[in-house]
Amino acid sequence: MATSPCSSSGVSSSSSSGLGADAGLEIRTRSVEQTLVPLVSQITTLINHKDKPKRSDKTLQAIQRVGQAVNLAVGRFVTVGEAIANENHELKEEMSIACIEARRAGETIAQLTDVASLDHPESDSHITIFTDKTGVVKAARLLLSSVTKVLVLADRVVIKQIITSRNKVLATMEQLEKVSSFQEFVQIFSQFGNEMVEFAHLTGDRQNDLKDEKKKARMAASRAVLEKCTMMLLTASKTCLRHPDCESARINKDGVFHRMRLALEQVIEIVTDSRPNGENEVAPISIYTGIKEFKNKVEGLRENLYFLSKENLSTMLEVILEHTEDFTDSAYTSHEHREHILELSKQAKMELEQLVSLWMQAQNQKTKDLMEDLEVSILKTCQCMNELKREVHSAATSLAADLLKYHTDHMVLKALKITGVEGNLEAVAEYTCKLSEQKEQLVEMCRLLRHVSGTEPLEITCIHAEDTFQVTGPQIISAAETLALHPSSKIAKENLEVFCEAWESQLSDMSLLLREINDVFEGRRGEKRVYLSLPRPGKHNANLKTLKPVKLDTEEQAKIAKLGLELHLLTSDVDSETEKWEDQENEIVQHGQGMSSMAYSMYLFTRGEGLLKTTQDLFHQAEIFATEGMKLASALQVFSEQVHDDDKPLLLLEAEKLIPICKQLQITAKTSVQGKSATFTKVDACIQKTRNVMTLLCQLLPVCSKLMRKNKAGNGYLKPAPPWREGRTRSGMNTHAPERRVEMFGIKSLENHVAKMTFLESK
Repeated sequence: MATSPCSSSGVSSSSSSGLGADAGLEIRTRSVEQTLVPLVSQITTLINHKDKPKRSDKTLQAIQRVGQAVNLAVGRFVTVGEAIANENHELKEEMSIACIEARRAGETIAQLTDVASLDHPESDSHITIFTDKTGVVKAARLLLSSVTKVLVLADRVVIKQIITSRNKVLATMEQLEKVSSFQEFVQIFSQFGNEMVEFAHLTGDRQNDLKDEKKKARMAASRAVLEKCTMMLLTASKTCLRHPDCESARINKDGVFHRMRLALEQVIEIVTDSRPNGENEVAPISIYTGIKEFKNKVEGLRENLYFLSKENLSTMLEVILEHTEDFTDSAYTSHEHREHILELSKQAKMELEQLVSLWMQAQNQKTKDLMEDLEVSILKTCQCMNELKREVHSAATSLAADLLKYHTDHMVLKALKITGVEGNLEAVAEYTCKLSEQKEQLVEMCRLLRHVSGTEPLEITCIHAEDTFQVTGPQIISAAETLALHPSSKIAKENLEVFCEAWESQLSDMSLLLREINDVFEGRRGEKRVYLSLPRPGKHNANLKTLKPVKLDTEEQAKIAKLGLELHLLTSDVDSETEKWEDQENEIVQHGQGMSSMAYSMYLFTRGEGLLKTTQDLFHQAEIFATEGMKLASALQVFSEQVHDDDKPLLLLEAEKLIPICKQLQITAKTSVQGKSATFTKVDACIQKTRNVMTLLCQLLPVCSKLMRKNKAGNGYLKPAPPWREGRTRSGMNTHAPERRVEMFGIKSLENHVAKMTFLESK
């Protein structure tokens, strides 16, 4: 049974307003968090009214409407929660208590906001939001806590469904393992296929809903294993049935079943947030992460000379240098890279010794000269670590590039297929040795790439790739041996093809992974949202179909290179501003990041790189960029209505400029042109207008950030737009999947009721 998702941490979505929910509840999915967003916003808005000195009739009426609407919405919400409880008896007691608490809190808020009929609510004996400030905060906390509890309990229903689906898959796998006839196998495998489809839908929805990117990457890796192994299980089982006395065929089949069971187990570990026997997963730290943490500690000495010990810093460096031995001890690291890594490791020790000496002196005597020397030492130490990071990155990526290029012809796999069909056992043995050598090279490559991957999700992808090569190599060998023993067997030949395709597919994935790792290292959107808003055949207007894409020649590329460079600098400025915001889920931040990501892809176009290959791609991206700018303008308008500060006129002034510029860009991007000269002029105009929007964005974001900080200090709150309105199901739900019980009695139905909490607010 699933471990309860209600564990250690608090509810982050309400912390900013001081309305902390139950500290025992942890929200792990976006659907639960986003369902709470409008409720948190409206409750906070309601509470903020109590501090306003002037209360017009309009204000009082708005407050009463909010209170009544909260109560009605909570009532409908609770009805759904009670239905879930009736369908799931093991949750009934907990769910019923949470529903009772939510209903009680909703009624209390309705009573406290019953102020519209009162001329002077402060002096009246009737207790209201104005006279009982503690009471309304207490009711709000109870409401948020109980609603969160209902949502988390409903989420456990989803977890239960995944576990039940996994159990069905395991049971059918056991039947498949024991089957002894083709007819029986075909019947059971048909059932198994249907169960795997259901499991894929449930886990796919869950993967998209997870907040934790690391868990999301692990889930993706496990689902990829299950997807590929389903076909392997089919051919391996058929081969074993056709050749029941063949030991290599049995080994081949057993390997597939074992890998599928491990993947199924990992999925359950992720969704229940638990591991067998209660042990914690401790992944070895990568060099990239170690250097990042070490530099943060070193740079922290500027602010505080006493926050850590010299032994702590020395230990951190020792761990990093121990990991560099993975490179220096590797047979595949070039002599040049090995020497540079050893030199930089030695230099890092010397720089740290100098730093510690100055640091200890500064603790006793803070003279100007000494602090300047310390600053120089900090800079030199960090510079040395940067060079070390660059060197190991170069060593890992150059090895990967060379290996991937060398193995693109798949000569060993081709030779195994040929010699297997010939029944040449001696030749098969020779080529299996070569495949084992290739496997060791690729496994070592994955281990070294993990050290320089730059993000946890990419680290997990490297680990998954390493496991895939480790497991698939021996499986190809056993499949090849089976074919060599039965050279006329069509099913044995098909089985070898399937495993070879899996190997080739993983090599292809490694090329993409290498590109992503390089993007992260060079600061090219490694950890940003990806916007792939490119036109697809039949999906856009007819004009796009009739126009021929135009590629710019070298001279024209040079003309727009300057514009592109300006755009690149602006995207860096915008990224720098958005990273300063505490709330990365804020609507203004998300629109800003999205626009920056799209502008960056347009910059890459000016260099002849990236995903935008033709001018039509560029024009469509510009159109999407302008649309995102219009959405940002709307978000800024909502934000401006809820702040009162001297900088508000500046915000309004800059925000008003955004809409006409975006409209101009939309018109330019949509305008049809014919001929190379006209197309180039349109490209130039689109990039210029995009640059103008980004320039304005660079001015708007600091003003918004400043107002947000002030607003927070004054107990204010920005009202976010309910995210599910713009099609959360696009990413979260498979549109081809049939309606399932989770959508009838789960988060979805609760969202629909809480989404109605878009109440009127006084202005």
